[in-house]
Amino acid sequence: MSIRERLSGNEASAIAMKQINPDVVAAFPITPSTEIPQYFSTFVSNGKVDTEFIAVESEHSAMSACIGAEAAGARAMTATSSNGLAFMWEMIYIASSCRLPIVMPLVNRTLSGPLNIHNDHSDAMGIRDAGWIMLFSENNQEAYDNLIMAHRIAEHKDVCLPLAVCQDGFITSHSIENIELIEDDKAKEFIGTYHPEHYLLNAKEPIAVGPMDLQAYHFEHKYQQANAMRNAKKVILEVAKDFEKLTGRKYGLFEEYKLEDAEIAIVCMNSTAGTTKDVVDSLREKGIKAGLLKLRVFRPFPAEEIAKALQNVKAVAVLDKADSLNACGGPLFTDVTSGMYVNNLNVPTVNYIYGLGGRDTTAKDILGVYQDLQEIVKTGNVDNPYRYFGLKRGEN
Repeated sequence: MSIRERLSGNEASAIAMKQINPDVVAAFPITPSTEIPQYFSTFVSNGKVDTEFIAVESEHSAMSACIGAEAAGARAMTATSSNGLAFMWEMIYIASSCRLPIVMPLVNRTLSGPLNIHNDHSDAMGIRDAGWIMLFSENNQEAYDNLIMAHRIAEHKDVCLPLAVCQDGFITSHSIENIELIEDDKAKEFIGTYHPEHYLLNAKEPIAVGPMDLQAYHFEHKYQQANAMRNAKKVILEVAKDFEKLTGRKYGLFEEYKLEDAEIAIVCMNSTAGTTKDVVDSLREKGIKAGLLKLRVFRPFPAEEIAKALQNVKAVAVLDKADSLNACGGPLFTDVTSGMYVNNLNVPTVNYIYGLGGRDTTAKDILGVYQDLQEIVKTGNVDNPYRYFGLKRGEN
């Protein structure tokens, strides 16, 4: 029997960490992720976990401590947001290049400046090419479930890469929802014990971690990282199958919501998917064949699978809660359209930048996107593919 609770996304993440019972957690507070290590520290103080909790002086130090712990053979975790992630920048790359399966809840918040503590995805997009597996979570349940699956994925012998579990700051991190928790003993059994193959404290195998790596081998090591990311796609699906057997909750690389016969579709991530589903339902009641592709796995990017899922639609809108500031669309749009092109799918596709700095995203906004897609299908004219919605002055 699952345990029914009412929890915020941060509380759910902290409980998942309690069930994981990592050897080391190193953390520094930053809104809106502060509650995760704060809640977890109470589990440390009351003896519910065996974790060595390290309160460090910065986020850079938090990731550095996790790297040291993981390299020594320990299971290590941290949590952060926004500028805290940016302060980890150097160490984020080192964690992945050293093939250390650190797991990090990442509560998405806009990057400064100007200073803003509210949600968008600009922090996560800053590490999209850093070699981290990245899972996105629509709601509190998914944030919890993704964390329970995270170590099984990251620590797999064919992967050995760090993993970030993303959720929207305040929208899910501080909102309380009904959630189903796995019993502690079953969660512990599912997650398993960490048995690293290579680690610094193994006296039988002296190794170096993070040595100088010049022209002779650097390229090959980067290829190995890239290959591990490719391997992760299969592992993610294998772990999801085992998770479904345990809980009945099914996860894939993405969710197809009423997409099987859709003529127009939106692609988006995280909490915006919930609003979009409501709009899809209302449009379906009017006979309009709208659908949604909610991306769960952003890295590795499931390009071929997305192209296949969208092959029968007549127009697509990709929603980006971050702007690449490159004058040609956001990061999700770039990946989706690249995947469509490489897989020989030619469907009219437009991009919308939205929700920056926590700007509310309403059902009316999403409905406007679907209406634009209907017009594209009717006229065959995309006009400007690089668009915005939710701006006060209505620029587009």
